[in-house]
Amino acid sequence: MFIINEMPAKVEPATVERASFAEPATIGHFRLMGFPRKTIRPLHDCGRRVGTAVTLALPGADSTLLHHAVAMLREGDVLVIDRLGDDTHACLGGGVAYAIAKRGVAAVIIDGPIADPGEIREIGLPVWASGVSSVTTRLLGAGGVMNAQISCGGAVVRPGDLVIADEGGVVFLPCKEADSDIERAVTMQEMEKRGLGSMGPNTALGELTGATALVQAKLQA
Repeated sequence: MFIINEMPAKVEPATVERASFAEPATIGHFRLMGFPRKTIRPLHDCGRRVGTAVTLALPGADSTLLHHAVAMLREGDVLVIDRLGDDTHACLGGGVAYAIAKRGVAAVIIDGPIADPGEIREIGLPVWASGVSSVTTRLLGAGGVMNAQISCGGAVVRPGDLVIADEGGVVFLPCKEADSDIERAVTMQEMEKRGLGSMGPNTALGELTGATALVQAKLQA
């Protein structure tokens, strides 16, 4: 059975632009939800990619819906694929990656393996995945779901979420929470840079971060 829902509204361009300065690892200092497992890593040096989540859920060995969905992808989208627990079959290889890249997507994030890593690197498609497999999916017509809430690496992803991905990790942010989280992260990064700039050979890290004050308060209690 195939279920295809409407394409989500795209994240505002200003939010996407600002998010390009926010590191997922910084957002991870204060946010607990929206982070997939650490096994989902970039296939190659992709830099930081930001865009609107378009979601797919593909069952087992079947990638029929993925082939169909490629024509619906828009420039700047991030295709997020839930493999529904399958970690054997690679749904993305060189040919499909080439077709997706032609659509101008920002990235592909897969809770499962990919095939043809060398070809995908040569194409230049930014891909985050959990590994590599030589066992590929087929066109079985079994079914799948497009643009519904999915799970990717244990994180909930909704169509239209803001996706930020870099070498340090991935985060999926609901749009209503994205702007405040982005600003908080960018502010923290700027403060950290200023703090590092003030450090010298005799500077105590704990005094800068406040850790020393916490330790001394506990010792004196």
